[in-house]
Amino acid sequence: MRVRYRARALADLDDIFRYLDQRSPTGARNVLRAIREAINDVSEYPLASPPTSDPDIRVKILGRYRYKIFYCAVSTDFIEIIHVRHGARRPWLAP
Repeated sequence: MRVRYRARALADLDDIFRYLDQRSPTGARNVLRAIREAINDVSEYPLASPPTSDPDIRVKILGRYRYKIFYCAVSTDFIEIIHVRHGARRPWLAP
């Protein structure tokens, strides 16, 4: 399944990388690699992650790094990554 990113998700990934890269360049690369792998998993098995309070939006949680990837299966052809955030932040309320 193809993956499409909303502008917010792309900005999230950029912010995550810039924040972590200042502290540990190797750590930043590891986290981004884990996020990319999780997105690949989601593209292969889009219904495997649990839905949020909005039944159209699902969340994939990266256990080791505690990031959450919010996405929706737009059609049978592609998924859309909506938002990526760390689990320690306040809960996200989907629009």
